[in-house]
Amino acid sequence: MRVAIRSLLLAVGMLAWAGAAHAEDSIRIAVVDIDQAVNATDQGKQARDELVKKRKAAEAQLKPMMEKGKAMAEELQSKRFVLSEEALYQKQLDLAELQNDARARMAELEGQYKVDSERLVGPLRQKLIEIINEIGKSEGFTLILERNTPGVLYSREALDITDMVIKRFNKKR
Repeated sequence: MRVAIRSLLLAVGMLAWAGAAHAEDSIRIAVVDIDQAVNATDQGKQARDELVKKRKAAEAQLKPMMEKGKAMAEELQSKRFVLSEEALYQKQLDLAELQNDARARMAELEGQYKVDSERLVGPLRQKLIEIINEIGKSEGFTLILERNTPGVLYSREALDITDMVIKRFNKKR
């Protein structure tokens, strides 16, 4: 949070300095929602669809383990008073082992999902940033801020150039 506040103060200070140095130049500020742009581009929609498929496949892998764990827990609960102490202990260990395996598999799948997400969305975000830089130069903006970052609490809708970024990205493809 401190870094965001410092960044914002630095940006405001630079604007003040730029305004004082070039009083005849107008200051143009814009905001862009990169996440919205990612989700709205054709390539971003394809990436999102692929990630949804991967998420569903991961859930399908975990479902049998979860069902088995639920069945084991129900059996343990229903037979709790008829099993010997040793048998009860062994079933508890089996359930704990299955739960640990499920947690480990879930963590592995979540890590793979993050890698896949970065592989699919990372280059897209980088291309969008390049387009934002091009728009900043060609349209004469002094500063373009990302809408959903700390420090940007409010911005007028008129300052939002997200649609412009999306259109330019889809044209370049």
